[in-house]
Amino acid sequence: MKVTINDVAKLAGVSMKTVSRVINNEPSVRKKTYDIVMSAVKELNYQPNLAARNLAGTSSFTVGLVYDNPNAYYVIDMQNGVLSRCRREGYELVIHPCSYSDENMVEEFQTMIKRSRLAGLVLTPPLSEQQDIIDLLESLDVEFVRILSGRPSQDENESKNCIYVNDYAASYEITEHLIRHGHTNIAFLCGDEEHKSTAERLSGYQDALKDNRLVFDEKLVYRGNYSFESGVQGAKAFLEDGNKFNISAIMGGNDEIAAGALFAARLMNVAIPAQLSITGFEDSPFSKQTWPKLTTAHQENDVISQHAARLLFSKIRGPRNLDKEIMTVFTPSMVVRESSNKSE
Repeated sequence: MKVTINDVAKLAGVSMKTVSRVINNEPSVRKKTYDIVMSAVKELNYQPNLAARNLAGTSSFTVGLVYDNPNAYYVIDMQNGVLSRCRREGYELVIHPCSYSDENMVEEFQTMIKRSRLAGLVLTPPLSEQQDIIDLLESLDVEFVRILSGRPSQDENESKNCIYVNDYAASYEITEHLIRHGHTNIAFLCGDEEHKSTAERLSGYQDALKDNRLVFDEKLVYRGNYSFESGVQGAKAFLEDGNKFNISAIMGGNDEIAAGALFAARLMNVAIPAQLSITGFEDSPFSKQTWPKLTTAHQENDVISQHAARLLFSKIRGPRNLDKEIMTVFTPSMVVRESSNKSE
């Protein structure tokens, strides 16, 4: 039989109204009462009727995930992470694709928030980097969490709303891996310049070169976008005309770029990794669908987004229910595969 709010009230020894107040996160409930009721909810595995909750009160039990990313693997991982937390918290999830370059983006956000009666939002890059969106959410008093490429800010107002991905450290590690394997002329294929991840990954590459006494050469940087086609074009730009820059390794800004570079290299009869090492970033399925498989940086997008959702729900519930196990900084870890196993 389906567990009802009456069953929870009986087990907790309180009224149904008190259970309703707890489930609706009303601030007037004492912590002791809250803990007793939530213990009964968990024991009975009670699942509130979300539609009824949304209709019955002023509180919303729906949160949103907003993205602008053409990579379906990335979007699905982010979606699964947030959704898994929503199920535990008893919330619905609205998934909303946007275009950060759309001139009507802010108005679209405002309409979406009001139409869906959202309690909060998880923002993914590059939307999480748009100051006009942040200003809008603050003016509407909507809770939000930003997933950002970077390292924790000294600005407490920013850091309390952010989950950081340390792309810089991961890019530095990959560059050092290539240097240890004897590479001195390493090309870097950038993603979209509007994305903060591009700057962070490029910066990690530059600093690793500097710290290993190698000169950074702007001519070895290809400014493209996060796509397979951009990787193909970037590799051709360096490898055509007899590889005039003597490139021995290529770092792709993500796995799609790296896969495109590998595809182009093979078409030009360049042996991987004997003549050219190639690395990616993010450890998406692209990295395992190439031959040879790509060395890359493993980025747990589902875990990252799950912690973003945990932070969002912690903010929605207020300081009384702070989740102390939330991770706010993630550093992608290097995964070494056949595409960069050139002997020293």
